[in-house]
Amino acid sequence: MDNKPLLQERPPAYSPAAQGAGYDYGQSNYGAIPTPQPGFQPPPPYPYPGAAAAAGYAVPPPTSQPTYSSTYTIIQQPATTTSVVVVGGCPACRVGVLEDTFTCLGVLCAIVFFPIGILFCLALRQRRCPNCGAAFG
Repeated sequence: MDNKPLLQERPPAYSPAAQGAGYDYGQSNYGAIPTPQPGFQPPPPYPYPGAAAAAGYAVPPPTSQPTYSSTYTIIQQPATTTSVVVVGGCPACRVGVLEDTFTCLGVLCAIVFFPIGILFCLALRQRRCPNCGAAFG
């Protein structure tokens, strides 16, 4: 490997873009209002309503504001209550979720009367809330 430095010459300096080659982004008058083109006539200024009357136009007479009574009625709607029903939720505490447990009689029937006993075991399930401990059916 040779021992020459990797960069022997400095890179060329940045120079502004040549005039007439596209847009010059370095202009200092960015956002300024351009000068009007030759032959352009600006529109005449909008006349004020007082000037219209002076020019011979009829100005409509001022109308009075309608009067409203100072009494008003507020009708208050009753607040709607939203109830959320959790499927499998505990009806006693309304916090816990019921879990299925098998009763001792159901397990005993499943063992003793094996093929039909499984139906007895499923029919004798008990639902229990882990939060409050309440047992249902």
